[in-house]
Formats: sequence, structure tokens, C-alpha cells
Amino acid sequence: MTDTFMGMPAFPDAAREAVADGVLRANLRRATHTIRDKRARAVAELADWDRLRAAGKAVKDHTLRHLDRYLLQLEESVTAAGGTVHWAADAAEANRIVTGLVLATGRREVVKVKSMATQEIGLNEALEAAGIAAYETDLAELIVQLGHDRPSHILVPAIHRNRAEIRDVFAAEMGRWGRPAPDGLGDDPRELAEAARLHLREKFLRAEVAVSGANFMVAQTGTMVVFESEGNGRMCLTLPETLISVVGIEKVLPTFRDLEIFLQTLPRSSTAERMNPYTTMWTGTTDGDGPSAFHLVLLDNGRTDTLADEVGRQALRCIRCSACLNVCPVYERAGGHAYGSVYPGPIGAILSPQLRGTGSEIDASLPYASTLCGACYEVCPVAIDIPEVLVHLRERVAQGGPVTREGIRVRVRPAHGHTAERAAMRAARLLLDRPGALRAGERLLARARRLRPRRLPGPGRAWTDSRELPELPAESFRDWWARKRGDQGDGHVRKGRQDRQDRQDRRNGLDRGGWA
Repeated sequence: MTDTFMGMPAFPDAAREAVADGVLRANLRRATHTIRDKRARAVAELADWDRLRAAGKAVKDHTLRHLDRYLLQLEESVTAAGGTVHWAADAAEANRIVTGLVLATGRREVVKVKSMATQEIGLNEALEAAGIAAYETDLAELIVQLGHDRPSHILVPAIHRNRAEIRDVFAAEMGRWGRPAPDGLGDDPRELAEAARLHLREKFLRAEVAVSGANFMVAQTGTMVVFESEGNGRMCLTLPETLISVVGIEKVLPTFRDLEIFLQTLPRSSTAERMNPYTTMWTGTTDGDGPSAFHLVLLDNGRTDTLADEVGRQALRCIRCSACLNVCPVYERAGGHAYGSVYPGPIGAILSPQLRGTGSEIDASLPYASTLCGACYEVCPVAIDIPEVLVHLRERVAQGGPVTREGIRVRVRPAHGHTAERAAMRAARLLLDRPGALRAGERLLARARRLRPRRLPGPGRAWTDSRELPELPAESFRDWWARKRGDQGDGHVRKGRQDRQDRQDRRNGLDRGGWA
């Protein structure tokens, strides 16, 4: 992943600033709750949703286990259909390939379909450095681009903006990029959409080169698939002479029939629709229909390293529906920018540290950007156990590695701030390995229960500023157990031996009273 977002503060610092922004929190709460409620209704319509979810998980897991085979099959199918396949190991190589392809056409501007992969590699910035203007055509992405902003949501990149802010952005910036906004533009959604339509229509009609991503790639046929809601993608994918698609290698599916699952689950989980308004599929090139040249850039950029992690690899099942963002209490309050990545929310908290490594403060902090409530796992249409991966990555951060860099496994210095945690874990391990010391410590703490503070001291105070410590029971579990069994001293040991003997006698068909 590029350093587009690097240099930003770690999540706790960025989130603290975001939470203090009342307008931002109101925008996020209104939008996430609306999308969340609509999605719940759409999913409830399907009696077999759980089976679809399990099927999607199974297909993605199977594909990831045999990814090498299906990628080679995809390359053969795309090539046979008239397309050209390029392989990019990282962001820099992908940007070089795309920039070279655009320059070879003699053009200096491209129109773009909404694409997380191109944002991940910082393609717009790379094209700009080569003197090529890249125009985003998705409405939300257009808002972000005109506002010199960054996306804060996978599905709705401008979710942090309200209508009045969008109107101001259009009025001030549209004229610098092309057709200006109409005089007296209001903040009614229909007026804003019409202004964007008129502005973009000029771009569509003169563009000779388009850049896209893809939601899915079918290895069997070489077919690319894009789901969208506005129709801008259809314009980009059919009108220009040259089409360049940058797609992560994990987006491949084995057969065309596998799409049946995701045609049902992705629209309901993302836009809460039974079917997305525009599903565009293309296979290579066809004379007299659509682009005359098609290039597919297959992007690795850390995905192979992620695939090698038996726990973390499930993040590659993600179909970018954004359902996890809309139910996450942390995202709802902090917003997407706090995650310092093009992938925000729960999925970003597990995907970015794996694609970029955990060597930076941003990426070392992301696995902790969660309450581990599990809501993200419950709504994921491909059953990614995000809490499990978060805990797994926390262990990696606390231990200080290993981290993969360009195929070389290296060990990094443990992240700042986890020294006390590691010391506490070592002390707990020593204590739990010594039953006698554990019993003595429990008795000592039981007798000191009256000294229990209402607030934790030091770093723990932040946790108890908004909650009280639980009340201690009248007696410890060990004392309760001894009293319940009526044993004193080592009586419970003798009783345990007798219980084991009784169980052995029963297995042998005997009972203390005679034959069973």
C-alpha cells in the first residue's frame, strides 16, 4: 500500500480529534443508522441468508486455497478473449504499468470508475505526477476529489459530508475541473445530483481512456464484473477506446455460476437493495462494441503475504460491502479518516496492517480500534471473523513481529506502549504456573477487598472514567467451592481421587455396592 495516508497520527490520537467534532458525529450517526436499518430489512427477506453466507465463505476459501491455479486460468481466459494481462507485485509497479498504458494512447486524461484498489495504490497521484488528469465519476468520489478530501467509507466515501457542505464544494470547485455548478445551486439532493450529472457528462463524451476496478473476476471465462448504483460505471466501461482495470488478485472466482451467490448477498449487504441497479460484465474485447483495447492489471501489494497467515487470510474473503462499518460503534463515532487507510472500519483494522505490515504507529494501533463486540462478524456476508483476526494481530503487535516486507520476514521492535502489557502477561504466566502462589495471592486480595479503589490508577483511569469497577463477591470462588463440598485443608484432593476411582469402577462395570 502506498504512503498516501502515512504520516497521519495513530488511531487513538486521530479518533480523539474526530470524536470532538459534533457535526462529523451527527453525519456519521444519521448515515450509518439509516443504511444499517435498511440492510437488516433487505436481509430478513431471504429465508436462506445463512446458507448463502456459508456458501460465499466456502467459495472464497476454496479459491484462496487454489489461488495460483485460478489466476493462471484467468490469465488464459482473458488473453483468449482479446485482453492483455499485467502482473503487479506492489503499488509502484501497478502505477508504472497503468501510467505507461495511458501515455501510450497519447491521451492526458482518464475517467475512473470507483475503485478501492486504485485508491490503495495512490493511482490518481501517480497519474498526476505524469501529467495525466484522472476524473472520478462516482458521485461520492467526485465530492471527495473536488473537496481535496479523502474517502471515509467503503460504500459512501463522502459519508462525513452533509448536503450544505457538498453544495459549497460544488460551487467552489466544479469550475476548476470542468463545467461549473449552476448559479444559485441549493442543497436539495436532486439539484446536487443534476449538477454532478451535467459536469460529468462532458467527461464521459470526450474520454478515450477509462480506469476501473472490479468486484469479481471469473477464471472460467475471463469475465470482469462491476456492481454500481449510478450508471457512471457503465459509461466508463463502454464509451472509451481503452479500458484499464486494476484488480486485487483475491477478487477471482472459479466459475460463472459462483456469481449467483454474490449477486444476492453483495447488494443487500451494501446498498440494502434486492439487486443493484447496474451490473456490468465484459469479457475481453469485441469488434464494434465497447473498448477496442482491454488491459487487466492483477495487483498483489501484500496479498500473498496475507494469504500465508492461516488466521489473517480470511480478510481476503472481503467483498467490500461495508456492512461491518455501519454496525461498528467505534467507526460510528470516529469516522473513516481516523483509520489512516483507504480501508476504514473493522475490515480496515485487519486488512491494512496485513497489507502494510505493523511497523508504523498507524498500523500497530489499528488492531486495537475495536471493542471486540462481534457485530461486524454477525453482519459479514462471507463470515469473516474480524474479532478473531483483531486479537491475532494484537498478539503480533505486542510481540513485536514478525512482519513481512517484500517477501522477506523480518523482526521489528515491539510497538511503543505495549511494554507494560507484556510485563503483565509474563507476571500472569508465572503466577498461573504456580498453584500455591496463586492461592496465596487470592487469599491476600480477598482480605484487602475493602481497599478496592473505585477508579483504576495510571493508564487504567481512562477506562474507569466512564464505568465503575464491578462489586466484589462476599467470598472467593475457592472458598465457596470448599464450603460447598464441605472439605477442609486437602480434603478436596482426597475427594477428587475417590471420584476418579468411582468413575474408573463404573467404566469397569463395577459399583461400590457390587456389580452394576
